[in-house]
Amino acid sequence: MELLFVSGLTVIMFIAGLYLLNIITSIWAYRDARSRGRSREFCLLVLVATLIFPILGLIIYLIVRND
Repeated sequence: MELLFVSGLTVIMFIAGLYLLNIITSIWAYRDARSRGRSREFCLLVLVATLIFPILGLIIYLIVRND
């Protein structure tokens, strides 16, 4: 029973870590877009896209930001 609790806690901590990483990368993308002089609307779009689609949104932003 104790092993099951530790396993469940490990899974929950892993998922929480992934959510935290998602939030951190979304904030980074938003701040990076603002520092590059993009409009507020574009920055909010980047923030929402990276929050909803973490990997795909970040890849698309990294491609678009080089323009």
